[in-house]
Amino acid sequence: METPTDGIPISEARSNITDVVASVRLLRRCIFLTRRSKPQAAIIPVELGELVQRAGGPDAASEILSAHLRRT
Repeated sequence: METPTDGIPISEARSNITDVVASVRLLRRCIFLTRRSKPQAAIIPVELGELVQRAGGPDAASEILSAHLRRT
């Protein structure tokens, strides 16, 4: 399996889903799923997913984080 920062092809993730989930859960990493080397989706730790939900969903969380990063 490739390093999570590089992303992994969706087909490889499908074949190794148990290892992918374990890597996210135990190493607290975000793994990007790719198709033709382009990111399509991410598998994230559940705590991060819960924070995204509390923020109002992915779009709202993205706005909040972008605003915060602009200030720093």
